[in-house]
Amino acid sequence: MSPEETPLLPGAIPHRAEGTAPIPGISPRASASRSGPMSGPARLPFNIGHRGYKAMFPENSMAAFHGALEAGAHALETDLHLSRDGVVVLSHDATLKRCFGVDAKVADCDWAYLSTLRTLRGEPRQGMPRLADLLAWLAGLDRPGPADADDAPVWLLLDVKTDDDPERLLPAVAHAIASVPCGGGGGDGSGGGKGWKERIVVGCWNENYINHARLHLPGHPLVYIGFSLLYARRFLSDDHADVHFNLLQPTLVGPVGAHFRREARRRGRKLFVWTVNDEGWMEWCIRKAVDGVITDEVGRFAEVRGRFEDADVGGGEAGGDGVRWPRMLRLYCSAILLQAVVAVVSLLLWHRLSRMGSGGKGRKAKAGLVPGTP
Repeated sequence: MSPEETPLLPGAIPHRAEGTAPIPGISPRASASRSGPMSGPARLPFNIGHRGYKAMFPENSMAAFHGALEAGAHALETDLHLSRDGVVVLSHDATLKRCFGVDAKVADCDWAYLSTLRTLRGEPRQGMPRLADLLAWLAGLDRPGPADADDAPVWLLLDVKTDDDPERLLPAVAHAIASVPCGGGGGDGSGGGKGWKERIVVGCWNENYINHARLHLPGHPLVYIGFSLLYARRFLSDDHADVHFNLLQPTLVGPVGAHFRREARRRGRKLFVWTVNDEGWMEWCIRKAVDGVITDEVGRFAEVRGRFEDADVGGGEAGGDGVRWPRMLRLYCSAILLQAVVAVVSLLLWHRLSRMGSGGKGRKAKAGLVPGTP
């Protein structure tokens, strides 16, 4: 069973009363003196919770986001979809079947109905949050105090799904962001304090969506999300000098991956990798000086990262591979095999990959598909 098919795991909701101590794990030492996702140079990679803390809580739930920070995450990765009535919700899947047991699409349901759903696993069972709910919670975590680069606020890496028309989804994302004040500043990041433009990175899966993100979310850092280095190379050009990378980690292993890493670093681009759950690959990511590691296993990566806190790994790739023989050989062989498969798939799907989000085709919701919707 693949990680994407793994049923949601049970887990209690962590609770912290108002006015209690800051979240454990987000200490000045853990933040590694970094004030934002695009600040640098990196000393150690950001610990980025994949859909929150997916290994322990229902994914993309408020419990998962809370749990990720408790376990030591510096940032949260989450997925965006649009409801039928234009509300930006947090869901990896375009359908409700896997997580909520409902045979319907998110795009065919109004928020009034989606807000009543609860996850299949996890006690107490979790609801589906809106982007605005997550932003309001993060804004509430901020506490007044002296400006300190070590006390970096939590930031977000958004995964803009291609199931939705970018001409509808991205303006709705901009509206949701603008609706929530950030740390005392304006919701658009123009006010005082740490604005959302310093805390929200927008990730897109192809050039069309990135162009829409530039239009509707100006000033936000952009990343290309993908698994194909062939397609990713187009964003190394000067035409896309504002685009960073969020890539499938095994594609960056070996000579081809090393060349891409060097080129991205030479051009000043940030490099995040997904989804890294193996301890050996976690060590590899630290030694290869990637900027952020997206992981289901937030607690595990916090422990691995902690072992490197006093190591001199900044300023470029360190020697060694972070894994030992013969396990290293097995991991590298599987990565190279995956690269070959990805190269073939990229060529076969090149036209589709390039066309996603073009043409401005909207979605017409079907009435009456789900109980509780008009």
